[in-house]
Amino acid sequence: MQAVSGRVDTALTQFQNDFARALLDPFASPAASIAPLAHQPGFAVYRNTVMKACIDALQANYPAVARLVGEEWFRAAAAIFVRKHPPAHAALVDYGAAFAAFLAAFPPAAELSYLAGVAALDRFWSECHTARDEPPLAAAALADLDADTLGATVLRPHAAARWQWFADQPIATLWQANRAPQLAPTEAIEWHGEGMLLVRPGSAVTWLQLDHSGIAFLDACSKGQLAGEAAQAALHADASADLAKLLSRLLEAGAFAGTPDS
Repeated sequence: MQAVSGRVDTALTQFQNDFARALLDPFASPAASIAPLAHQPGFAVYRNTVMKACIDALQANYPAVARLVGEEWFRAAAAIFVRKHPPAHAALVDYGAAFAAFLAAFPPAAELSYLAGVAALDRFWSECHTARDEPPLAAAALADLDADTLGATVLRPHAAARWQWFADQPIATLWQANRAPQLAPTEAIEWHGEGMLLVRPGSAVTWLQLDHSGIAFLDACSKGQLAGEAAQAALHADASADLAKLLSRLLEAGAFAGTPDS
């Protein structure tokens, strides 16, 4: 009985794979098991509906990228991505995890070296939006700690926090200008490295632009290092870093979670 069940499961899986392949690749010859369906007029309509839903989801999940390159370019690239990376499940709210890597290797985007970085921040926004809720660490929780005790404390990054340093490119500025056009700079963008933190300490995703020291501090905290060790990492990235100001900004942004460990 188990052998029969196994054969049925295998056949069903193969049918589903063939169906998905025919659905997302109109140029490939359908498998024999799917051919009668694939040649029905309604199948093409269904294929177009599914493809449009996937492309629409990508455009919704990567709005800064779409605004940078324009809708026509974006949707053409998205169609190629969908065929190579079909959704793994029906919910499309977080679809497109591999889109930044796809753009980094996409020949038509070769001259747009910043595009993958902008896509990474769009992805961070989605991850922050769907991450589990968690109360942020309040500055008051650290207010009475002396320097030695604070240095021996572990500051755990918030569950809905994402951050990255982008060397040599103003990715944070480019992303913000296209994600929130009202915040776009009025002067020419300076071409240098930038860091960005995205976090959702409450109901809304917010962001904070950081220099290299801030990203180094968060990187160290994410590895479970003590706050004193994280401070040293920040100073290694930028010897002129104002650690008190940095910690204050991160606490105000809600970058850390709950109660600190000591």
